[in-house]
Amino acid sequence: MPPSPDWTRRHILSLADFTPAEYNTILQTAVSFREVLSRRTKKVPALQGKVVANLFFESSTRTRSSFELAAKRLSADSLNFAPGTSSLTKGETILDTAKTYLAMGTDLMVIRHRDAGVPTAIAQEMERLGTQVGVLNAGDGQHEHPSQALLDLFTMCCCLDADEPRLEQLQGKKIAIIGDILHSRVARSNLWSLTASGAEVHLAAPPTLLPAYFAEMIAAATDLPRSITLHWDLEPALEQADFVMTLRLQKERMTQHLLPSLREYHQQFGITRDRLRLCQPSVRLLHPGPVNRGVEISSDLMDDPVLSLVSQQVTSGVAIRMALLYLMASGQD
Repeated sequence: MPPSPDWTRRHILSLADFTPAEYNTILQTAVSFREVLSRRTKKVPALQGKVVANLFFESSTRTRSSFELAAKRLSADSLNFAPGTSSLTKGETILDTAKTYLAMGTDLMVIRHRDAGVPTAIAQEMERLGTQVGVLNAGDGQHEHPSQALLDLFTMCCCLDADEPRLEQLQGKKIAIIGDILHSRVARSNLWSLTASGAEVHLAAPPTLLPAYFAEMIAAATDLPRSITLHWDLEPALEQADFVMTLRLQKERMTQHLLPSLREYHQQFGITRDRLRLCQPSVRLLHPGPVNRGVEISSDLMDDPVLSLVSQQVTSGVAIRMALLYLMASGQD
């Protein structure tokens, strides 16, 4: 598969400045790798000889496993970092850890950290050192989680056209995002990708998890017009929605007194079969995981083979991450 002329990025740190052409390049590349994953031999030599280092300074199951599998399917050699048994416990800095992996011949670094800005700092250090190493943000603090938003985008577009998913298919579609939006890096990345498509994005949460200034903050971060509507009640966000995305309610918010109780949250903002009657008949559900069943969404909806796209999201994650690693490697050349 030749590199796309629309792709020149070496790093993927944020989706805030991605162009429609770049989104479509990712979607089209992911379709090719999805086909690879359906074969009996699920491997291609696209990154043979490349080294991918997964530097996860924060716990992860889906994202880390997905990137590990994506690298293997591309025939890359992978190095996996575990902070609990690393030299970080002896006082080594994060940048020194990254430079250690650089010295081992790493070509691509996938970074996850609980603090915002760490992947960007590592990318800047790689640039300062004059290397060709590409850095991918796999989730940093409350900043962004680009690959999750891209797999969400891929899942929705494939739902509309499985063979040729394109960004513009979401134009005019109503997409409701429900939950702890204020603290969600997944929500922030999804806002960039979904509004770039021309979708009408509606956010719904209690005022403590969706302050009024949130829309102004997003608007100030970009020059592009973006359609975002805030709701502090669930029903207006769900009315005629084409897709509903629920976010994990982080239980630590309870100790911060941002919510009265999980039960009350479910009563006011939990997604149930009855509430989905407000949406389009063809509505589909997404959740980035992990899921608190019976809190953000009722358990029966999670397992509904028609309404729920959660398992498709997990499957899409491998194809999307194969596409990102491949494109980043092509951006090095």
